[in-house]
Amino acid sequence: MTRIPLVDYLVLDEDPHLVAHECTSCGARYFDRRSACAKCGLQHFSTVTVSSTGVLRSFSIVQFAAAGVDVPFVAGVVDCDGTLVRGNVVNTPPDPEHVTLGMPVRLTTVPVGTDPSGVEAVGYGFEPAN
Repeated sequence: MTRIPLVDYLVLDEDPHLVAHECTSCGARYFDRRSACAKCGLQHFSTVTVSSTGVLRSFSIVQFAAAGVDVPFVAGVVDCDGTLVRGNVVNTPPDPEHVTLGMPVRLTTVPVGTDPSGVEAVGYGFEPAN
């Protein structure tokens, strides 16, 4: 089966990971394409691998969403060794007993859907690391 990443910054290889554009002047990191750094204004970037492990810094248990989106789910912000990454917390019940600030998490891939020709779209999330 062919698999494709849902976002450009998800790399699907033997060890799936995220990549960011890092300003070569000040070190600010961005997942989207940039013409210039929002922090220092310079225009030179390199591609860097983002740590696949991190700590949950903020989260919300979402109870209401658009039609077709299963709720509840946990939307979070993960500190991956200094790079803040937005992503859902998956593979754990979406409640405060199982999702807590400061919990260690790791990147995981999540199938999003398959088209009629058998190509699977793959997203990412974070799951508890212990």
